[in-house]
Amino acid sequence: MKIPGKTGIIVLISSIILLQNCSKAAENSNQAPSAPALPVYTVITSPATTYQEFPTALEGKNNVEIRSQVDGYLDRIYVEEGSFVRAGQPLFKIDSRAYGEQMNMAQANLQVADANIQKAKVEVDRLQPLVAAKVVSEVQMKTAKANYAAAVASAAQARASVGGAKINVGFTTITAPVSGYIGRIPYKKGSLISRTDPNPLTLLSDISEIYAYFSLSELDFIAFQNKYPGASVEEKLKNMPMVDLVIADNSTYSEKGRMSIVDGQFDKTTGAISVRAVFPNAHGTLRTGNTGRVRLPQLLTNVVVIPQESTFEIQDKTYVYILGKDNKVTSKPITISGKTDSYYFISEGLSAGDKIVYTGLGSLKDGASIQPKPISSDSLLKARPL
Repeated sequence: MKIPGKTGIIVLISSIILLQNCSKAAENSNQAPSAPALPVYTVITSPATTYQEFPTALEGKNNVEIRSQVDGYLDRIYVEEGSFVRAGQPLFKIDSRAYGEQMNMAQANLQVADANIQKAKVEVDRLQPLVAAKVVSEVQMKTAKANYAAAVASAAQARASVGGAKINVGFTTITAPVSGYIGRIPYKKGSLISRTDPNPLTLLSDISEIYAYFSLSELDFIAFQNKYPGASVEEKLKNMPMVDLVIADNSTYSEKGRMSIVDGQFDKTTGAISVRAVFPNAHGTLRTGNTGRVRLPQLLTNVVVIPQESTFEIQDKTYVYILGKDNKVTSKPITISGKTDSYYFISEGLSAGDKIVYTGLGSLKDGASIQPKPISSDSLLKARPL
């Protein structure tokens, strides 16, 4: 019998170890994989506030086109684009020399008319004793009185001309009708200005308050009427809570607004009715032309609340994985009635006490088993309030 050498013994031992490892790997491959441990959230109900948002266009309280009421050359511009002005402050000056001369002529004509009155009165006074003495006829007296009346009328006409000329001179200085911000000024000094120009001298915006206009559909308007107390629309508007404005960068404007007016009728083309919310704007943060979203709050007394990360979507439907008694999960569609930044409010599909998988949904499918790890809804709501 031949005894193997050292090399043969090493090869033999390595082969035995390799066979043992392969046998263990085969046994492990035949065993079922262990169920994943996933956090499980118990569905609760809670009072909450949901919001309905409507796109809006913002306008200042007053947006006034500044136009000239006389023709002439633009002599001076007293303000800069974008500057704030107060009511009565001068904005523009039209060359007033021609209108000053017109006023001088009107005043001269008035002096002539007043002199004619005096002349006519002297004639009437001269004829009165002569008529009484029957030296002259009544016809002469009537003629003198008619001339006096004509002189008085001419003086009144001349006085009106003076008033009109003064108004025109006053129109050469254009002042701000309201306080606000100056818009773009398309004209420069020396430009010929006309009352019929298609473009105004500038646009003056009073933005001490901002009006946010948006539209309600017929269904939204009916829901509004049913939601708030009051016998009339005006009373319902007064009973509405204050509303928020979400501006273009998705931040919430610092001031809350109040609902103001509802249009008198529905637009036949769009089937919607216009509504206005009014927001204070003392610091001029908002400007005419800004856009945003008006957010109307709605208080829910007892609503099902779940975290947003506990849901997934398939073909425009939202689902959750419900945990069964055997620790197997089943997908179930839900209906979302509102949301916050972190939570969904559910109107159909879930009830208080249901257990759903909180996170780790990507690896699950219907019928999969998990090892549930309960998480506290109170601690979750404390970390991320509604």
